[in-house]
Amino acid sequence: MSFIIVYITYSNEKEAKKIAMHLLKKKLVACANIFPIKSLYWWKGKIQGEKEVVCIVKTKKQNWKKVKYEVKKIHPYECPCIMKINVGSNKEFNDWIIKESK
Repeated sequence: MSFIIVYITYSNEKEAKKIAMHLLKKKLVACANIFPIKSLYWWKGKIQGEKEVVCIVKTKKQNWKKVKYEVKKIHPYECPCIMKINVGSNKEFNDWIIKESK
């Protein structure tokens, strides 16, 4: 069985950690990694530049809709970035993701 990573951006680390903890407590994800980033993007007709935080969570493919729903439910952005990326890994890591995700 393979798993996915979900790439989610936030305005700050506090928000990223709050939502990552929410997903972990619900056992929807096995792991979350949080990184500072600099984003450039179009927003309402203008190019914007902001410091943001990205959270990458690891989970089973079948959890995608639940993870997306939970993030959208509490994410503060009007248009949050919630992207699914299909990935593969070594068997031991894959087995751990499956074991730790509901």
